[in-house]
Amino acid sequence: EVQLVESGGVLVQPGGSLRLSCVASGFTFRNYWMHWVRQAPGKGLEWVSSIHTGDGYTNSADSVKGRFTISVDNTKNILYLQMNGLKSEDTALYYCTAGFASWGQGTQVTVSS
Repeated sequence: EVQLVESGGVLVQPGGSLRLSCVASGFTFRNYWMHWVRQAPGKGLEWVSSIHTGDGYTNSADSVKGRFTISVDNTKNILYLQMNGLKSEDTALYYCTAGFASWGQGTQVTVSS
């Protein structure tokens, strides 16, 4: 059974930093597409960033480029999202997903002063 467990979401001030983690189990983590997707209050799902766990190829939405960095630790089956320069519009529930087929429960990030 695929399991994805996110953590790291908290209340942070504008301009602050956070690192989200997603521990994956139940599937072959290596050579897989992993993604971060978020949902702001009252809005739909928004793709944030993707990484191929085999070759390390990454891509991110324009709204987060230069501020967020996606990475993986293949030895521990963990997906990360380093978030710097946080803005109020980054407030959302952040989901980790394996191939957009399996999803975690989400971790809440709130950016507010």
